[in-house]
Amino acid sequence: MATLRIPRKYRSLIILFQFFLLIQIQLVLCYQYKVGDLNAWNIPSSANKDVYLKWSKNHLFKLGDSILFLYPPSEDSVIQVTKQNYNSCNLKNPILYMNNGNSLFNITRPGEFYFTSGAEGHCEKLQKLHISIGGGNGTSYDEADSPAFAPSPSYTNVFGSIPVQSSNSTSASSSGKVEMSVFAAVGLLFLSLFIGSTIL
Repeated sequence: MATLRIPRKYRSLIILFQFFLLIQIQLVLCYQYKVGDLNAWNIPSSANKDVYLKWSKNHLFKLGDSILFLYPPSEDSVIQVTKQNYNSCNLKNPILYMNNGNSLFNITRPGEFYFTSGAEGHCEKLQKLHISIGGGNGTSYDEADSPAFAPSPSYTNVFGSIPVQSSNSTSASSSGKVEMSVFAAVGLLFLSLFIGSTIL
């Protein structure tokens, strides 16, 4: 099998191209997080009452990511609410209502997002989630501080059902992360195998 030989004058250009491709891959990686890293969105146990608070503080969400709420649709739902309704557990006039059991919320703008269970009494038992998405410069935004992030009547970027992951999934998917940029990773692998090996 013949190996690909790259003329010496183009080697630095190929290295620069690989570096640029690597940067682009980092920019387009989006993750899907399973809320709480749990098998179901439900009332926290008494031993782990702050599970949703701790989970949201331990993840750095960014634009393009999505969060997945898994729950039995006959028993629960998810609503997006304002900060005030989140704090008072007021379930009236939600911004968004999801009840299909595999509810996916896509993060398309910076700001503060508040979710609670739509079932009566669950919010008071700490089945609620607050996530904060910083802007491009790493700053965080608060709805109360900026009218640009005031809640709208509906959120149009929520998609329907997606398949539930099996219990024998890999460690990456069990942690709730799903890499969205498969093509970019395959492209980098291709370049590393066929071009990068001849440079060295």
